[in-house]
Amino acid sequence: MGALLLATPLPARAAFEASDPAWEGTSELYALAKSVLGAERIVLVATLDYSELTPADGLLVVHPEAELDYDELSAFLRAGGRAAIADDFGRADAVLGRFQIRRIPAPLRPAHALRRNASLPIAVPAAQVVAGQEQGRHPVVANVQQVVTNHPAGLLHPNLTPVLEIPALGEPTVTLAATGIIAGRGRLFALADPSVFINLMLRYPGNRAFAQGVVEYLVEDDSWGPRRGRLYVVANRFRQKGHFGGGTSFGQELRDQATALLESVDSLHTDGFPPLVSQLLAALASLAAAAWTATTALKVYRQSTPRYASATSPLALAGVAGRAAVLGAPTTHRALVVLELRSALLEALADRAGLPPLTSAAEVLAAIERERLLGLDTQRVLRNVLAEMSRAEAAVSSSSGLRVSDRDVVRLRADVARILDEAGAARRSLA
Repeated sequence: MGALLLATPLPARAAFEASDPAWEGTSELYALAKSVLGAERIVLVATLDYSELTPADGLLVVHPEAELDYDELSAFLRAGGRAAIADDFGRADAVLGRFQIRRIPAPLRPAHALRRNASLPIAVPAAQVVAGQEQGRHPVVANVQQVVTNHPAGLLHPNLTPVLEIPALGEPTVTLAATGIIAGRGRLFALADPSVFINLMLRYPGNRAFAQGVVEYLVEDDSWGPRRGRLYVVANRFRQKGHFGGGTSFGQELRDQATALLESVDSLHTDGFPPLVSQLLAALASLAAAAWTATTALKVYRQSTPRYASATSPLALAGVAGRAAVLGAPTTHRALVVLELRSALLEALADRAGLPPLTSAAEVLAAIERERLLGLDTQRVLRNVLAEMSRAEAAVSSSSGLRVSDRDVVRLRADVARILDEAGAARRSLA
């Protein structure tokens, strides 16, 4: 039971979740969007399926923790879709960079800040001023006087239209929100502080008016025709699949599968196993531990003889017995037995010729011929036997392959016995 409790993760909610009514959630933004567009036109998804999007739809991405698919997003925008990306320190920088949008730090000394806190600068609508006259502002901020931000970033782009900006003292004004036209049809809206949409910040009238302006902007009619589509909302960690306009190739399907696999692995590293899987793994681990404990406790051990009291193996014996056990083992190469016969043959012949035990084969042969210990036929047999034994010795020394059968060993042994018998008889007759 303890393992189950430890393995069960505690429920937690991330910031910017539409289902979270706490101060850092975005449930107020969701309620605002439903009141403006109607519940049937708001789609909250955990998996963004690009094949379901149409040019009439809008897309709101809040603090993405997954890198957006630039190819699919670009295709959606080129067809006339609209997308708003609200992110400061998430993973939107890569896709924004493909649109030549770069994030920069917010001013260190903002001209206006909530409670004089530089981390809570106040942004105001951007407007072009000609001859001291304001020439208008973007429709998103038509009813906005100011927006309270929370640790924001800034945006830098040479061609986008500024929508919100943060004035500063002694340093340049920084753009907080900007928009631009994509391929003459679509619209991309970038915001460098998603915190302006959380429940705590929507209590400020300017933030609420700005949020309503963004929602309306993403689905409003365009110059090329009416849109009246749906607004898709994704936040934090979400999956992506499908292809805008439908129709997929084998390569695209393969890429989708690989992406889904990598996202699953990344999710396990970040969030761990789901609660049910964790509980099942903990239960299996508990059962395995109980089974091992029971098996160990109930195991009957057989009485074994101590090693010091067991019989000594012939292979471990020293002297003649141990040597004979090694040479007679089935795994011993028969060439070693031939070498043993050669050593015994030369030592015995040296003894019969009155030579030291380690006399070379050439000296032994010369002494036998001189003493006439063997007949001519037996001497030829001896030379053939020694030549064959020398080949076995050379093969063992060079680790080369030489096939020696049991029949060869028996034949050589018979030849050795015949040679030694004749040499022994000749030695006795001389004596």
